[in-house]
Amino acid sequence: MARNIRIALTEPQEAFVFSDAPFPAFVGGFGAGKSEALITRLLMKKLAHPQLDVGYFAPTFDLVRLIGFARFEEKLEQWRLPYKLNKTDRQLHLEGCGSVVFRSLETPERIIGFEIADAGIDELDTLKPVHAAAAWNKVIARCRQHKGTGLVNTCAVATTPEGFRFVYQRWEKQKSRDYAIYRAPTYSNPYLPADYVQSLRESYPANLLDAYVEGRFVNLTCGSVYPEFCRSKNHSDEIIQAGEDLHIGVDFNVMNCTAIVCVLRFGKPHAVAELTGVRDTPALVAALSARYSNHRVHIYPDASGRSHKSVNASLSDLQLLKNAGFLVHAKDANPPVRERVLTLNTLLHNAQGERHLRVNTRTCPILTECLEQQVYDKNGDPDKSAGRDHAPDALGYFVVWQWPLVKPAVATPMHFPFLNR
Repeated sequence: MARNIRIALTEPQEAFVFSDAPFPAFVGGFGAGKSEALITRLLMKKLAHPQLDVGYFAPTFDLVRLIGFARFEEKLEQWRLPYKLNKTDRQLHLEGCGSVVFRSLETPERIIGFEIADAGIDELDTLKPVHAAAAWNKVIARCRQHKGTGLVNTCAVATTPEGFRFVYQRWEKQKSRDYAIYRAPTYSNPYLPADYVQSLRESYPANLLDAYVEGRFVNLTCGSVYPEFCRSKNHSDEIIQAGEDLHIGVDFNVMNCTAIVCVLRFGKPHAVAELTGVRDTPALVAALSARYSNHRVHIYPDASGRSHKSVNASLSDLQLLKNAGFLVHAKDANPPVRERVLTLNTLLHNAQGERHLRVNTRTCPILTECLEQQVYDKNGDPDKSAGRDHAPDALGYFVVWQWPLVKPAVATPMHFPFLNR
């Protein structure tokens, strides 16, 4: 077994990793090293109790695979600890040192059938509060392997603050002695590129910087989802030109399919036409084919279109679009709602006052109204009850594909002159 492991941690990371609290939460801005701290804490717990198991949980299995599997493997290879990862069973077995169990939080009712001593949950606050509470209760119920007299089981959380959601309610509003919170602003990480924080300030809307740089809980439960949009300043007089490529974002909905048609001017997007309230995907395909037969059409659809749900159709919505001759650009899953909102707001108005995304408010009246009027609901999510979500969502699928907000890749260096076996 490894001894004399030395790790380089920031001050808030160290406080969190070695916290004695049963339920510590590491709440930080982008690049503050949240996942790094969480996984380091879990492995330290694992090595302290080799005969027991730990669990890593994330909102989706994609995050388990992309972050959990990759980060644990990377760290164990750095530490030269032999292991075997079984991705099918979602378990990582350390030689002579128990296991790490991986689970997603997509279906909390399936978090059953195993016991662990300690747990870690990544990005818990990205879940809706009710879902997060259910997942939290399921996870802590699994933490029941006996660690010895006087030793408590623990469940740690690492998350970006997402308004006044579950983490705020449990760790701030209803906090008790067992719940400890450790804040980590982005600039607490000295290993970031020198211009990283400034690049965030230049990329993200000012009203969200407190959350995503400072790591603070901020009010996202009221106000406009797209406060950066201005009907006059973001207006465009552009219209579709003969034969040019069209870029169309599509949001699938029963009896209310929506398509937002965009063109590029000097590399910048202009929304110039809209189709709203369309009955179903076959009707949308027919309308687009009739209107734009003399154009090369690129479609950026809602990923839910992979399902077989079109009226009187055995084909998926995406296949119907492809069969019509459109160029379909689709990922396996939709980007996070937060990512779409941030991308749209950033292109509507960035820190330098530039407005890269423009809308012909005369030819896109529904989109214009939605950008002006969609608000956050009581859970801090963009409200869907008023029907003002479809047009911005459709536009967002195109924009986030073409201009994703890419944060600089960062990692906290770890120093390991150790392993006297």
